[in-house]
Amino acid sequence: MIQIQDTVLSHDIFEEHFICDLCKCKGQCCVDGESGAPITREEREQIDAILPEIMDDLMPAAKEVIADQGISYVDYDGELVTSLVKGRECVFAYYDENGICKCAIDTAYREGRIPVQKPISCHLYPIRLNEYKDFTAVNYHRWSICKPGVKKGRSEGLPLFRFLKEPLIRKFGEEWYQEVCEASDMLKNQESSDKT
Repeated sequence: MIQIQDTVLSHDIFEEHFICDLCKCKGQCCVDGESGAPITREEREQIDAILPEIMDDLMPAAKEVIADQGISYVDYDGELVTSLVKGRECVFAYYDENGICKCAIDTAYREGRIPVQKPISCHLYPIRLNEYKDFTAVNYHRWSICKPGVKKGRSEGLPLFRFLKEPLIRKFGEEWYQEVCEASDMLKNQESSDKT
């Protein structure tokens, strides 16, 4: 484990390679899982505010779920998460012309239609955060549906923390990310000296 400011990072963040391969996984992380995507109360308020802007992008079944129970619920772990359609897709998921599951919030943000980004838990995936009293644990979540992303990351030699640079900076800031890069260099130097 590596401590940076008030976070503790698993070695997997530095050692595992990853590049999301949507053409292979088809966005299954927005479909499969035990509950919706974790969101903060602030994110819920932001999404509620932009909901009218993306409502037409959502699947009919998602609109029904939102009308019945809203955009979120508290799951069995006590976490606030996005609502699901029939226990599967996130209500903000939709399928493009290639059958790839995508996020309506993310698409609208990238098109400049809304000022709100997708939830940070989605943006950071496959990194998961666990909040504790004195620190935040930053861990790699291994999931079989992400095997194509691991394979692509290894073939291109891109470490997980570099692939997720944008969301990591969004969550923790530029200074924190620079410290992660320095820690990575330190670990590489340590490995090199251990081999000699």
